[in-house]
Formats: sequence, structure tokens, C-alpha cells
Amino acid sequence: MGTHRKALRTTAVGAVSATLIAGGVLGFTPAAQAATNSVRFVDITGDGGTTLKANVVTPAGSDGSHRYPLLVMPTSWGFPQVQYLAQAQKLADSGYVVVAYNVRGFWQSGGEIEVAGPPDVADASKVIDWALANTPSDAGHIGMAGVSYGAGISLLAAAHDKRIKAVASLSGWADLIDSIYSGRTEHSQATALLDGVGLVTGRPSAETSQALKDFFAADLSKEQGLIDWGKKRSAATYVDQINKNGAAIMLANAWGDTIFPPNQIADFYGTLTGPKRLELRPGDHATAELTGLFGLPNDVWTDTERWFDHYLKGEDNGIDREQPVELKSRSTGGYEGYPDWKSVGATRRKIDLAGTATVHANVDSGADGGTVFLSSILDQVAQLPPVASIPLLPRRWAAVWQSERYGSAQQVRGTARLHTTLTPTAESGTLVAYLYDVGPLGLGKLVTNAPYTWHGRTPGKAFDVDLDLFSTAYDVPAGHRLALVVDTVDPLYIEHNPSGAQLTFSSPVDDPSYVSVPLREQ
Repeated sequence: MGTHRKALRTTAVGAVSATLIAGGVLGFTPAAQAATNSVRFVDITGDGGTTLKANVVTPAGSDGSHRYPLLVMPTSWGFPQVQYLAQAQKLADSGYVVVAYNVRGFWQSGGEIEVAGPPDVADASKVIDWALANTPSDAGHIGMAGVSYGAGISLLAAAHDKRIKAVASLSGWADLIDSIYSGRTEHSQATALLDGVGLVTGRPSAETSQALKDFFAADLSKEQGLIDWGKKRSAATYVDQINKNGAAIMLANAWGDTIFPPNQIADFYGTLTGPKRLELRPGDHATAELTGLFGLPNDVWTDTERWFDHYLKGEDNGIDREQPVELKSRSTGGYEGYPDWKSVGATRRKIDLAGTATVHANVDSGADGGTVFLSSILDQVAQLPPVASIPLLPRRWAAVWQSERYGSAQQVRGTARLHTTLTPTAESGTLVAYLYDVGPLGLGKLVTNAPYTWHGRTPGKAFDVDLDLFSTAYDVPAGHRLALVVDTVDPLYIEHNPSGAQLTFSSPVDDPSYVSVPLREQ
């Protein structure tokens, strides 16, 4: 496992270095253009006396005689404090005081990386305290926003600081464990990327280093400790407090987010009782809002400003009357509005998984979820998701079921669900399920996937598997089929199949197997 982790980390470091170079250009360019707003670089004392490097942007002409709504923006994982300068200047132009700060443990800020632990949450409140004392900000109108790591910290802060009245969480997480350990399976490629970023740009705490070590070791005896560590850092754990505090919450994520898959954000959205909005678009982690960080027109940032304008300034801009769930399909360019998440896939169509299929473990069949970032970005910009030739997939290592050809386009929306009966030859194991759009020549384009791991099962004894695949929005053209493929190896995940293991899938008469596909109501 150590060698595996080292290889993944080497790849991650290369990717991160390129990203950070782009991020530096992205952040500093608008700084050079700042002419109307006041920009200050300051040190803020965070929790426990930790120094947090920050920048403050105030509206032009502010002289202390007028108070402005305050926006606090924690940086993303591994990015410097200048990350948000382009947006901060736009927001200051429209009448906000913006304080962006480098989270503890990264770059020039002090402290160690706590992965949105209690010190990070306390830091957010300390930054608010500092801003109220040192800027012309209004204590009654405070919001938080951030991308990725900053998004997660913003949600957690809203649970612990009732002064926060509105949040825009962009490419964030609500359930850390369901993000990197969904289906009880380690999302190794995505987590290695985060690990690499932390080592290149920051100083992980001993607790963080141990948690990551336990994660990559895939040691079952450490599982509950890892779950407890993650739940402490998940806004979903504190949703009752968020609801009690009443902050207006906007969530914007991408369908193909390989670090924080959309399921956990959609589930969290459903538990919120205050003002809320959910936006899901094509792309991977933080790619949907990326152009806005350069100061370019961007739908995510436009809606973010509208959200704050309404809930912090009281502007009647109509965002509260729009459909609160807004989606953009991976296949078409238009937006779709829904009254709630359950209305997204209003109808369901089952594909029967008839018969019996046995697959051998430990070999990659050729059906894969792609490569972290790269695959979903290709899908976002060119509609080129990972592909596989379905007829050529070796049935020794992949089980395959296909629907009939559809006479009309099928608009897949929401969360596909797999139900099957599995008989393993070992007490532990992993399977990965893939849903493909299959054209006339048998080429399958990946619609969605998800991993599933089990432990402590009796070899040779059947049990039920119920698995939610990652939520998506994808249009299957008329004349195409849907295919479900199940194998045991995917580079995105750590697999737990002993050497020589076999998995047998069956469909008992009294409990037939199927995949339930959510479809937009026609």
C-alpha cells in the first residue's frame, strides 16, 4: 500500500504544481488592476493566537461613516490568500467589505492543517471579530463564501456562529466520509491529490497525517476512528444547528466532482429547513466556478452575488422566487429548474438484471471511472466522458446487462440505484458499478459509477446489495441503450478483493435484481 500511495502522491504533486501556478496568475492579475477599491494585506490573529494572512477589500470611498455587509472568504485547500481578489473587487464595487484569509496550515498562515477541524471553525469567527473591529462592516449583515475547502469551512462556521446570515458553498462538502469513503470504499486517487497538495503547500497536523495514513492503509480496525474524525468535520453532523441559526444556504457543485461527489450535497440540501438553493453543473471539482476567479463572466459567481444581495442587502432581485434547484445537463446547454431534489428524477425506469453472472476479481476489465479531474473536465468542455467498448469487455472480469434500444431520448436526472443479490467467495470484497450510454456500434460513454465494499460476510452465502450511483444529469440519445457493468478494479478506488476471489450476481424470483434509472418527467 505504501508504494501505491507514493506513486499516487507523485502524480498528485505534479498536477497540483501546475494548478497552483495557474492559481497564482489568476489571483495576482486582478490585484494589478485594482484601481477603485481599497485593498489591504493584513495579519489576523486566529484561534489560539495563530496568525492568519488575509486581504481586505473595501468599497471605494468608504470612510467609516457608512457600514457595509461583510463577506468572509476562507481559501481553498492549497491556494494562497489572493485566490479571491477578482471576485472580492467585484463584490466591493457592489458594496461589500470582503475579507479573504489563508486558512491555517497553508502558505504564510501559521498553525497546521486541521482539515476543517475545530480550530478552523474558530478561526472563521475570529476573522469576523477582527473585521467588525477594523473595517466598516455591518455586524447585522454577515455572509461567508468559499470554494472547496473554504466552502466546507463556511458551512461549518454557519453552524457554530449565529452571526452568519448567508453562505455560498461552492464545490464544497457536507459529509466528508460520504465524499472520500462512499460505499465503504476509499477514494484513493482523489484523496492522494489532497494529500499531495497539503504536503506541497502546507503543514499537516499530526492528527491529519495519522488520519490519512489510516485511510490509505485501509485498516478495518481504524475504520470507526476515521469515520468519527470525518463526521466532526462535516456540516451534515450539525445540520440541526444550521437550521436553528437560520442562515440562507446556497450550494453549487459539479456532477463529475471526483473529490466531493454530488450525492452528499443533494442529501444535505434536503435536510435544510431555511432559505436554500442547490445548483449542479457539468465539470469536476471547482471547475464550474474557475473562470470567475479570473474575473471572467461566470454563472456560479453571478448567482453567488445575487444570493448575498438578497439575503444580506435585502434586494428584491427575484432569486428567492426562482425554482430552488437548478441543474444543467452534461449533454445540453440549458438550465432546468425544479421545486426540490425529489422532483429531479420524477419517474423511474428499471433495467432488469436477469440471469446469473460470475466475475473474477483483481483484474481491471477496462470499465473505469476515468482519471481524477481530467475525465470530468473533458466531459465538461467537450462532452467526452470515459468510454469503453461494451461488446469487448471480457465477461470473465465484468458482468454486463443492457436495456433495449430506446425509441426516444432518455433524460437521466438524479440518482440511479442498483439492487442485486451477491454471493462472494471471500468475506471481504469490492465491486464497482458503471452505467453506460451505448451507441449503435457498442461504444459506451460513462453516465455514472460508484464503488461498494463489504466486510465480514460469510463466503458462499448470498446477501443483498443496494448501491446509489453518483447523481448526474445526462441525455441518452434515441436509438441508444443503457448498460450496467460491474467489475472489481478501478484506479479511482482501493479494492478489497483477496487474490482469486469471485463474485456471483443472481436475480432470485422473489427478489429480482435491477438498476432503477431516474428520468426527467416528459
